[in-house]
Amino acid sequence: MKRLLVIAALMVAVPAAGHAQPGPDYGRSSYGGGRGDQDTAREAVRGGRQVPLSQVIATISARTPGRQLNTTQGEAGGRPAYFVQWQTNDGRVIIFVVDAQSGAIISRQGG
Repeated sequence: MKRLLVIAALMVAVPAAGHAQPGPDYGRSSYGGGRGDQDTAREAVRGGRQVPLSQVIATISARTPGRQLNTTQGEAGGRPAYFVQWQTNDGRVIIFVVDAQSGAIISRQGG
């Protein structure tokens, strides 16, 4: 009986302890969480309002050999933007901020 009470108490306590504090927002979602970024991006590409991510990756790759680690979407300067985390061939990590409408690289951070 005591064992069941301990298990029940743990089941109630563990979910409450498992809530993490949210991190800083920086104006963009983490992995598109909760915003439907992929669906929004697809619709914008189909409608001609945004360049496809494949074009953005090709542009970055031509300038900076390496590989894509992660991409999120958000805004930069009030315009839709891709935030592309890129690893160079020598292991450096760079965050490229790319205007989603024109495909132009706005800035690069790190590296």
